[in-house]
Amino acid sequence: MHIAASTRSLWDFAFPAACLQIQELGFDKVEIWLNEDFDQLRPSRVAGDPDGCAGLMREASRLTPNAIFLESEVDIATFKGIVKFAKLQRIVQITILASPKGTPFNTEIDRLRERYAICHHEAIRLSILTKSGTLTEDPHTAVELCQSVKGLGITLDPSYYICSQGSQVNFDLIFPDALHLHLRDTSPTELQVLGGLGEVDYNHIVQMLRQTGYQRSLSVDLLPRTMEGEERLREMRKLRLLLTSLL
Repeated sequence: MHIAASTRSLWDFAFPAACLQIQELGFDKVEIWLNEDFDQLRPSRVAGDPDGCAGLMREASRLTPNAIFLESEVDIATFKGIVKFAKLQRIVQITILASPKGTPFNTEIDRLRERYAICHHEAIRLSILTKSGTLTEDPHTAVELCQSVKGLGITLDPSYYICSQGSQVNFDLIFPDALHLHLRDTSPTELQVLGGLGEVDYNHIVQMLRQTGYQRSLSVDLLPRTMEGEERLREMRKLRLLLTSLL
């Protein structure tokens, strides 16, 4: 297993500065975050100039990009541009959001099959994020989507199952379909808390991944507008050291 950091953790940094800071924190792999509502790196920019954005990444740091998190819904033309960017960077993992809760199941299947076919053609894995308010807020539905779109996987974010309305949700059935993970510490009432104050059982997560033969990445992914300054940098470093000790 490999430990990466998402540029989303440094949402208020320019993209090159975020990459450099992640490198200085001791990471050697990075997950590239794309969100149209933030200036760091917008999907429209990447799709419009994949070659230029790939050069920007190479100039920014010595980090190895190993995943993309596309947090904005985009049209197919833009999605194809992002896949081209991923291929240029030799990135083999893209995470997208599932559709909002209430979306007809068959409509979502059609959407995911179209995007999966584009990724599969370029030998890139596609996964859907587990998140409240989307179809994957129910782990059973998340697994059913993977069963209906052969080859599709799940990016497991335990925070949304721990900090959920009512009681915590058991998400162990997700692990066999997990292609990627987003990790931070979480309490039943707050999605982002300081490491050690939450209820994420990192040891259990690593054990479950080992049982499934998982050999891919765990991404330290702090949420925008939660932590800033030295506190945020300490948290990223602390999570890296904790995950390293477990692996």
